Order: sequence, then structure tokens, then C-alpha cells
Amino acid sequence: MKFVKIALMSALALLFAACASTGPALDQAPENVSGKTFDYKIGVGDQLSINVWRNPELSLVVPVRPDGMISMPLVGDVQAAGFTASELSAHLQDKLVHFIRNPQVTTIVNEASSSDYQRRVRVTGAVATPLSIPHRDGMTVLDLVLEAGGLTEFAVPNKATLVRKTANGTKTYVIRLGDILNKGDLRTNYPLAPNDVVTIPERSF
Repeated sequence: MKFVKIALMSALALLFAACASTGPALDQAPENVSGKTFDYKIGVGDQLSINVWRNPELSLVVPVRPDGMISMPLVGDVQAAGFTASELSAHLQDKLVHFIRNPQVTTIVNEASSSDYQRRVRVTGAVATPLSIPHRDGMTVLDLVLEAGGLTEFAVPNKATLVRKTANGTKTYVIRLGDILNKGDLRTNYPLAPNDVVTIPERSF
């Protein structure tokens, strides 16, 4: 009988390990973003001023179209959305080098129509009021949850996650929200970056 119990416990341990291994990959902790500045990414609807040095006929003020493109003399349609101003300048220089000698391009975002959307943070799941609000410097996970009116009675706070887009792809981090609220353990009260999404799961019944 003792052997049967041991065998059963071993089987259950293997089953839990297998379930854990098939779950989403979670990173231990995000990069500290306190005091960090974020390069603005050009978006749809932004108005750009593009200056090509010594080539005023190529310089223009142009909006970013709904398809994320702009139109420019000589090079035609060019992807603009998703680039920073300096990245777009370099991209245009690579295009123009086939037409003019040593092109030097400066891009300025005159009207950042998409900035509000890009700099928002969001909280979903088992909170009183799911929110999408503008990011503020110094904002933390706890600030966002309190803005949302706190947790519902069905929340599983220690299984909350933070999803962040990084240069190396989308990362998911565990937030021990229950420890933050009930124990004052602030180790996972991470500072938020623009575009972060915090999700609090609900208990399954």
C-alpha cells in the first residue's frame, strides 16, 4: 500500500511538472524603466516635416497615411509608422542615395496625433473597472490597479502578469499582486512603461 501511494505521488508530481512546462514562458523581472526616456515611434495620423539638406524640392510636410506610409518625391511610398524620427531619416537617406549624392535627411514630428494611444497603459481582468489610461512617469503596477478601483472578489492576485513589448519581442512577467496588497512586499510592484498591459486572472469555478 505504501508503494502504491509513493507511485501515485510521483505520477502526480510528473503531471504537474508537465502542465507547468506547457504554460507561457515567464521572465523573472522586467528591466527597470525608472527615469528612462522612451523614443517616440511615428504612428498613423502624425504629421511629419522632412528636410533634405540642399534639396528643397524634396523637402515636404506630409501626414502618415492609414496604411502607415508616406509619399515622397523620387522614392515614392515609404513606410513611416513604427520608426523613430531618426530611424526614418536614416531609412530615407538609404532610399535617396540612389538619386542624389550624400543625402542628409532630418525628420521632425510636427503633430504627434498617435502619441496618446502609444503612451497608454492598460489593466484588464478581475479589476473593478478595466482601464486604458495615459502613462505617467513613475507609475507602478499598484498605481494602475488602484486607478482601476482595486480587485474583484474573484481575482487571483498572485497570478497577475505584466506584458511588455521590448526590442527582443513581447515579454511576460509575474506580478505577486496579493503579496503587494496584503504583505507590503513591493518586489514585483514594477514601474510601468508606455504600452504595458497588466492582467489579473479570475478564479475558475
